Amino acid sequence: MNRLSIAIDMDEVIADPIDKFITIYQQEHGYNYTLEQMHGKEFRELLPPELDHTLREYINRKGFFRDLKVIADSREVIEELTKKYDVFIVSAATEFPNSLEDKQAWLGDHFPFISWTNIMFCGYKIVNTDIMIDDRTKNFTRFNGRKLLYTSPHNLLLTGYERVNSWKEVAEKLL
Repeated sequence: MNRLSIAIDMDEVIADPIDKFITIYQQEHGYNYTLEQMHGKEFRELLPPELDHTLREYINRKGFFRDLKVIADSREVIEELTKKYDVFIVSAATEFPNSLEDKQAWLGDHFPFISWTNIMFCGYKIVNTDIMIDDRTKNFTRFNGRKLLYTSPHNLLLTGYERVNSWKEVAEKLL
């Protein structure tokens, strides 16, 4: 019997860079950003013009992606998904070369049941799986399978997609 396959994004789906941005901008610049302020916006839209350049600088720092918090329930649900589906972690990480080592080590720490053979770091997410879970709709444009939009502050105003607000909702739909 052939198992269905799932491509799962990393950032804002299983790893939480927003929490790290909030912490960095509070510690280094004295800004107290909240998730409520981000409603329907990218984090960079909150920044004053004089800090525009800093977001990419932080993302490009070696180690930025190494200590991100794990999104609630993602580890447990994905471990259950691996019993029923072929699960692949697919991250558009090549845009940030320093992230590659960080992300692989992070996955090894938090998702050790995902084999290195099922981790794809790429640019465009041209994948041929049955299901994709992602927070960015741009990754769905060339994807022909079932699209699950994982809720993140920046995509709250988007409609027309099958949305999942938590990993418990993912479990309800797929397990």
